Amino acid sequence: MINSLCIQIKKQHTGENMDKLSQDIRNVSISFDLLTNVESSCLIKVGNTSVICKATIEETVPPFLRKSGMGWVTAEYGMLPGSTSERMRRESKQVGQSGRTQEIQRLIGRSLRVAVDRVALGERQIIIDCDVIEADGGTRCASICGGWVALKLATNSLVRSGQIKFDPIIRHVAAISCGIIDGEPKLDLNYQEDSAAWTDANFVMDDRGGLIEIQCSAEKKPFSKEEFETMFSMASKGIEKIVKIQKSALNE
Repeated sequence: MINSLCIQIKKQHTGENMDKLSQDIRNVSISFDLLTNVESSCLIKVGNTSVICKATIEETVPPFLRKSGMGWVTAEYGMLPGSTSERMRRESKQVGQSGRTQEIQRLIGRSLRVAVDRVALGERQIIIDCDVIEADGGTRCASICGGWVALKLATNSLVRSGQIKFDPIIRHVAAISCGIIDGEPKLDLNYQEDSAAWTDANFVMDDRGGLIEIQCSAEKKPFSKEEFETMFSMASKGIEKIVKIQKSALNE
């Protein structure tokens, strides 16, 4: 197993203008084998945002997939106490999750299912748990990027054990945020930048540049087609960098 492998991309601040910096991603690192009671786990750090992503394999599927021969991938997401400047209260399904939490975990699940040949996975379920331990913007995007790594490690274990014949992962999946701040496009927003953004967007894409999901909304004023296309172009380049980090971390 890979042990605490850390892959980093660092911003270079010297001699660069603001246009260049606005198109760069924050420092990204991925480390593995944090936990022993799950099939796979990783810690992804994007700037000051940190998310622990875990994968659990269950030899069962939701009722609507029984006897279908197809597997399922789903996700759960949460922000732990201490992850924000003011203590975040714990949420639970029994007590009730916020609408934001439900929306994010559904996004993560949808995004990761696109990465999998569910017939090749077989009639089993992989649950990806994404727990935010420090939040500084982009927690859903970091969860998707780290969740994909945890998913890949889990399917690798299924192949090694002979439970499935070949890897069901058919594409890399990554996500990144963009925004428009004071009329200028910006990639990979931290919390302060996100709070000030006129436009807020999240892009989920695969390693071939295919779009999986776009969330884009005007916060202060409408955005133009040209501004959207600029954010799309920036997101595409940012996701290319993240996919390279995923591949390097997994020795692909």
